[in-house]
Amino acid sequence: MQKILGYMRRAISEFDLISDGDRVGVGVSGGKDSLVMLLGLIRLKSFIGIDYDVVAITEDPCFGGVWGDYSAVEEICRENGVEYVLERSRIGEIVFDVRHEEHPCSLCAKLRRGALHKAAKAAGCNKLALGHHYNDAVETFVMNLFIEGRIGCFSPKSYLDRRDITVIRPLVFAPESEIKRAARKLSLDVVCSKCPVDGHTKREETKLFLAERERADRGFTDRLFGAMRRSGIDGWGYKDGGKR
Repeated sequence: MQKILGYMRRAISEFDLISDGDRVGVGVSGGKDSLVMLLGLIRLKSFIGIDYDVVAITEDPCFGGVWGDYSAVEEICRENGVEYVLERSRIGEIVFDVRHEEHPCSLCAKLRRGALHKAAKAAGCNKLALGHHYNDAVETFVMNLFIEGRIGCFSPKSYLDRRDITVIRPLVFAPESEIKRAARKLSLDVVCSKCPVDGHTKREETKLFLAERERADRGFTDRLFGAMRRSGIDGWGYKDGGKR
């Protein structure tokens, strides 16, 4: 977990993600990324030198009309004295049973983000932390390039004026492999995704493509990430404005 804390501390510093007095809503799906991020933000409070509060927020899309079991998340929050907000919705039903979306991921993600933003504001948060990591960033960059024909990625930090909330991503320097390792060492009770298309998405295809390229050309992923940072797209530039 020490490596994860180092990655998170670096991201918070380089992108000015958290300041004194912030009330940070942490989007917790129950997967490894969000659980490691939640525990990381809780532990960082004790030594990072920034005074902030943490609120864990779960938006359950209720895939198949069935409530998800988030008792493990609730227990983590209880043990660490963190407020926990669990919101149930009909997003799963709307996307798959009502609209029968051929490509459901985009709409589902949009609706879930909107629900999270609303829940975070209702909980009095001015920041919302999402668990996107280093590999997510590179995958998104590649998907935008080859699927949408544009150069771009999500930002480490984004202010949403319509919601008056700032979205932050404290794990953007953390490789997925390190997150998996931390989750195993912490023996986290990960909530398995009930999404009907889990593992059969364009993101999964992109993940496999990048893994294949990495095997054939070691450092391929790092070079893509470096290009994002040096170009400064979507807030990824270096804090001092330089190129490295």
